[in-house]
Amino acid sequence: MGKFKQGMYRFFAGRYGTDTLGKVTLWALLGLLVVDLVLGFVTDSPWVDLIFALLTWGLLIWMYFRMMSRNIAKRRRENEVFCGFFKLIRNRFRDRKTHVYRKCKHCKAVLRLPKAKGKHTVRCPRCQKLFETRG
Repeated sequence: MGKFKQGMYRFFAGRYGTDTLGKVTLWALLGLLVVDLVLGFVTDSPWVDLIFALLTWGLLIWMYFRMMSRNIAKRRRENEVFCGFFKLIRNRFRDRKTHVYRKCKHCKAVLRLPKAKGKHTVRCPRCQKLFETRG
């Protein structure tokens, strides 16, 4: 048994493992399975079963691909982009009464600006270009 255990340690060494995106993928996979189960009782269409089976298998393969990947930097970047998107949504909701979020027209950076009526000229801190925006 010791040889098998050592072999498993060697196989999993350097693999990426789970992260927030992997956990969300797992929950989405479980949600798809529940919806498929409920729709299986409602409809008898083989196309619905095929679509849900393909989506489920696709998510499962993608989740295991990410977990077993040795390209840790790329998987970490994917997770940061995913988490950053939801962090921006949370911040927008939190600041909805006092601030507005606008994209720079030149470099596409998201800027957090205080709410004020009328047109304003804004300087982007990333690219230093001036552009007009409405408050």
